[in-house]
Amino acid sequence: MSDIVEPIAAWCAAAIELIGIGVILVMSLYALWLAVLSVFRKSGEEPTFLTVRIRLGRGILLGLEFLIAADIIHTVAIELTFTSVGVLAIIVLIRTFLSFALEIELTGHLPWQAKERGRTLGRG
Repeated sequence: MSDIVEPIAAWCAAAIELIGIGVILVMSLYALWLAVLSVFRKSGEEPTFLTVRIRLGRGILLGLEFLIAADIIHTVAIELTFTSVGVLAIIVLIRTFLSFALEIELTGHLPWQAKERGRTLGRG
């Protein structure tokens, strides 16, 4: 049974990693494209730097989520040892910290404060 599961899990983990990399790449190119259009339009739109930063940050956040999922699949289904689980824990911790920091940077507040801010503004 393990002989069948491992190659499928390895293929799935690799596919999800490619999706994560693709998301980051596509969102980076999209953010760059918006910046170029914004510079040439010179309209009263949102500043170019802010637009690029938000789009790029969201792309990185989504890509990181896919990469974490791929690491979990790889570790659990293919290489389940104490060492690999420890390495996975460190990787997930670092990527979670990066996601948390990016979320604060993009929104300007802690993730759990979004609901509180909505209630104080009459939403939610």
